[in-house]
Formats: sequence, structure tokens, C-alpha cells
Amino acid sequence: MAAGPPPPLEPSPLPTFAEEGFGEKFLRKTRENPLVPLGCLCTVGVLTYGLISFKKGNTRRSQMMMRARVVAQGFTFAALLGGMVATAIKSRQ
Repeated sequence: MAAGPPPPLEPSPLPTFAEEGFGEKFLRKTRENPLVPLGCLCTVGVLTYGLISFKKGNTRRSQMMMRARVVAQGFTFAALLGGMVATAIKSRQ
């Protein structure tokens, strides 16, 4: 076996990234996984409507909206997990 040159002793420089603010990061993350913000908005909307129904005394609709809120939260959580899995698979390739 032929011996090649020894590996370099100096570590390779780390890549540098530009600083991004909250708005840029939010837009980038929304483009990567648009279902999570959509699920959050649905959850907030259903929760608000359920609280308004509760305040007006419509307990049946209020209960229905609280159940819908749980479904919306489940959708948001599933979208979050799906996005994480997709990102992990994408980074391995």
C-alpha cells in the first residue's frame, strides 16, 4: 500500500452564516413547513370562538369548539413532527 500525504493538522474553517432577525427567520421557517403556522391560527381561532360561545352561555357550542381545539392542536403537532422528519431526511441526503 502506498502511503499518501498525512492529513492536515489544522481544522477546516467553520462556515459563517449571516445574522437573521425574527422576521426573516419566521418567514424562512414558514416556507419550510407552512402547516404549523396554519394549525396555530386554526387553534387560536377555534379557541377564541369557543370562549365567546361560553361567555354568551351557549355551552353546547362551547364544548364542541373545545373538542375542535383539541383536534386542531393534534393537527399542529402532527405537522410539526412531519416537518421535523422531513428536515431530518432532507439533511441526510
